[in-house]
Amino acid sequence: MKNLSIITLLLTSFYGYCQLFVSPNTYMYVNDQVVYVTQDIDLQGTSNLYLRNESQLLQGTAGVSTNKGAGQLSVFQEGTSDNFDYNYWCSPIGNATAALGNEPFGITMLNRPTGVINSTSALMLTMTALDGIASPFSIAPRWIYKYINSILYSQWILVGTASSIAAGEGFTMKGTSGTDATTVNGVQNNPGSAQRYDFRGKPNDGNINVTVGANNLTLTGNPYPSALHVNAFLLDATNVACDGIAYYWEQNKTVNSHYLAQYQGGYGTYAPVSLISNGIYVPATFDTYDGSGNLNTTGTSSGLVIERKYAPIGQGFMVKGAVNGAVTLKNSHRTYYKESGALSQFERTEPSNGDDAINQVPHIRLNAILNNQFTRQLALALLPEATDAVDRGIDAKSPGDDELPNDVYFFLEDAKYVIEGINFDVSKRIALGVKSVENTTFKFSVPEVVNFDDNQQIYIYDNADASYHNIKTGYYEVTLDAGIYNNRFEVTFMDAMLNVPHISNNDLEVLQDNTLQQLAISNPNQISLKSCLLYDIAGKRIFGKSIGSAPAYHFSTAGLSDGIYVVRIETSDGEVLGRKVSVIQKK
Repeated sequence: MKNLSIITLLLTSFYGYCQLFVSPNTYMYVNDQVVYVTQDIDLQGTSNLYLRNESQLLQGTAGVSTNKGAGQLSVFQEGTSDNFDYNYWCSPIGNATAALGNEPFGITMLNRPTGVINSTSALMLTMTALDGIASPFSIAPRWIYKYINSILYSQWILVGTASSIAAGEGFTMKGTSGTDATTVNGVQNNPGSAQRYDFRGKPNDGNINVTVGANNLTLTGNPYPSALHVNAFLLDATNVACDGIAYYWEQNKTVNSHYLAQYQGGYGTYAPVSLISNGIYVPATFDTYDGSGNLNTTGTSSGLVIERKYAPIGQGFMVKGAVNGAVTLKNSHRTYYKESGALSQFERTEPSNGDDAINQVPHIRLNAILNNQFTRQLALALLPEATDAVDRGIDAKSPGDDELPNDVYFFLEDAKYVIEGINFDVSKRIALGVKSVENTTFKFSVPEVVNFDDNQQIYIYDNADASYHNIKTGYYEVTLDAGIYNNRFEVTFMDAMLNVPHISNNDLEVLQDNTLQQLAISNPNQISLKSCLLYDIAGKRIFGKSIGSAPAYHFSTAGLSDGIYVVRIETSDGEVLGRKVSVIQKK
C-alpha cells in the first residue's frame, strides 16, 4: 500500500516554495484546496498527485515547463455529452516520463474513477465502433479529432487512439452511452450523458505555443490543471496573432444521430472586452448539414446561458488568427477559480446567480427570428472605450461568416459581426446586415438589456420606406426576397420621425410621372431643402441629389427597372418626408 506524503504545500495562499518533489510509492492528496508551486514539479515513478473536490494546481514558471517524472497527476472532469454529441476538450496533462517539459496527450490517458484515488483505464473500441460506453468505460476513438490553423468545417485531423495531441491543442470527443452508478466524492460517474473522466499524466506547465493563421481557426483551450483566465489569454498584448475572441461548440443534444446530415450544432461567441469584465457571450445558432457536410439551413439558438471568463479544467475552444503566427498560453493566465463559481462553466443551461455583477458589460441583446422557427442573437456592447472601427477583444466576427444561408449580423468594415462595441450616443446608427437565400420572414426584437438604461428606446430603421420600429416594446417583422441587404437596416436609439416635425403635404408633393419617365417634386412654398434620395425596395440607394428652395425639381427615372421605390427628402432644418412611388416603364 502506498504511503501518504504529508507535504506542507497544501495551501490556500500563493507564497514561498521553490518546487514540489513526490518520491516513488508515495502520493499527495489535495481536497478542495489550491497548490501553488513556484518552479517545477518532479513526480517520481509510481508517485501520484491527486486533485479532488475542485482542487487545482498552479505554477509560477515564467518560461517553458521543466516538470518531469513518470509519476502522475490525477484530476477529474465531467463531460456534458452523450455518445452522439461532441464536447471540445483540451487536456491538462500529457504523457508522463522522466523527460523535462510538456508531452503529448492521447485518450489512452483517460480513466474511469472507481474510488477517491483509484481508476481503471479506458477500453479503446475499434475505429469502426460508433458508441462509447459508460460501464465498462469505453471510448469510441473514431470521434477524436484536432483542428489546427484551418478554415471552418474543413481539414479536421483524425487522432483516434494516438498520443499525438500536443499541449495546448484541443480535441473533439463524443461522450458515452448508458450510465455508471459508481459514486466518488458524492458525484456519480455517469447518471446519463455526463461521463466523468480521470485525466492521469504529467501536469502541463509554462508557456505553451499554439499555431494560428490569418482568418483561420485553431482548436485550443485550457491546457492546465487549474482554471484559465480567458480574458487574460485573449487580451495578452503578445497574443495579437489572434483576434481576441473565443468560439465554443454547442450541439443540440436532443438529436441522437451519428449521421452528419442530421447534426445540429454551431459556435457560440465570447468577447472578453476587458481584463476585469465578465465579457459577453452570444449563444450558437444551430446549423444543419447535408450528407457532404454542407450547411442546409440555420437552426434554433441553443439558448445556453454560459459564463466564459474562467475556463475550467479541460475546456476546449476555437480561436481565429489575425495573422500567421502563434499565440501563447502562460502561467500568468492561470488562476484559482472554482468551476462551481458563477463565472466558470464547462456547460450549463441555468442562468448565472449574478455574482460579480459589478463587472457585467453594458449591452443590448438583439434577436432575429427567421421564418418563426430559428433565432440568431447579436449583442451590442455600450462602452466608452469602444471606437467606430473594429476593436480587438470587443468586436466579434460571425463564426460561420458567409456560410449561413439565412443570417442577421452587424455590418462593420465590410464584414459580419455578432458582437459590436460602440461608445453610446443617442444619435448613433448601427448598420445591420441581413442575408436571405429565399423568401424569408425576419422578426426583430430586444429580449434583454444588461447594465444599461432600461428606459432607453431601441429602434430598427428600415431604409426601404424610411420607417422606424420600436423593438424594445415589440417586434418588427419584414419579409425579404433572396438577396444581401447590407444598407437597408440600422439599429437606432431615437425615431427621427418622432423627434423632428414632418414636412406638411401642403409644402411638398412627390409624383412619379411614368409617361415622362421622371420623378417630380413640387415645392410651392419654396421651403429650403437639403437633399433628395431615392432607394429601391431592397434599401439600395439609387441616387442622392442636393437641392435648394426652387419651386420644382425633376429627376429622370428612365434607366430604372419597374418596381416600388422610396423617396426621402430632408429640409435644411432636418425635417423629413418619405414617400413610396411606383415606376412603370412604357413597353
